[in-house]
Amino acid sequence: MRAKDKSFEVKIITDFDESIGNLNVVTQDMGRVLLNLFNNAFYAVNEKKKQSDGLYEATVSISTKKDMGRIIVQVKDNGNGIPHNIVDKIFQPFFTTKPTGQGTGLGLSLAYDIVKAHGGEIKAESQEGEASVFTIYLPVTHYDVT
Repeated sequence: MRAKDKSFEVKIITDFDESIGNLNVVTQDMGRVLLNLFNNAFYAVNEKKKQSDGLYEATVSISTKKDMGRIIVQVKDNGNGIPHNIVDKIFQPFFTTKPTGQGTGLGLSLAYDIVKAHGGEIKAESQEGEASVFTIYLPVTHYDVT
């Protein structure tokens, strides 16, 4: 993001559950999922910052935890959120909220397919004008967690 916009700044907050250990996943594929979620979060907070009065602090949070037989990965941002009338469409191929030339509409669709192939699910929650949260649920039993 900073390569495109030298003034881009974001506060990144991490909270990783150290007890999770290693997961048996296709690392390149899961890397694509996370990179897409991070890029979307950075885009969202950058757009909100452009519209703000200067007091806004762009923040992206990444957390992991083990809970009830599954691994939960969350990526949260305090950007503009996703309008309620389109949040159900964001995982569809070629659907994008970005201006022409800035997004293909394939990132979240691909993320959805990759997470499903790993036996998990991905969900989006959003508060329009406030924030978005993307949550990935991966079953522990599907993995060799050490």
